[in-house]
Amino acid sequence: MNKTTDELLKSLKSKKNIEDFFKENTSELLFDSLKELIEFYINQKNLKKSEVVRRSMLGNYAYNIINGDRKKPERDKLIMLCFGLELTFEEANVLLKKSSNAELYTRNGRDAVFIFALDRKMSVIETNNLLDEYGFDLLPLPN
Repeated sequence: MNKTTDELLKSLKSKKNIEDFFKENTSELLFDSLKELIEFYINQKNLKKSEVVRRSMLGNYAYNIINGDRKKPERDKLIMLCFGLELTFEEANVLLKKSSNAELYTRNGRDAVFIFALDRKMSVIETNNLLDEYGFDLLPLPN
């Protein structure tokens, strides 16, 4: 969080609609829970939970995260959920931080692949292909 509350208020008052405020300031906002943040992203991006689950390739585990049934989901599975939610690098870091997991770090080669893939809206499979190409551990896919 880099903006003061006064700066956020000024930004809010300057916007013609709340959507623009949220797009610009999501990383500055406080959410009570991971579930609340995920619901915010689903609504903001006009996604269906079933689409998020399908794209994340997590099956029922994704529903457990979305519904708040997992208190501290594994980092790799949250990253897969980020792909399902169509998050940017910055949004993914907000989600990872909220879940008490390490944020994506550009100097980490594996994380650099995730950042590259998220910003290009790649799929989990395409991301795993890149990870494999560069010798990094793959994201866990269902059997």
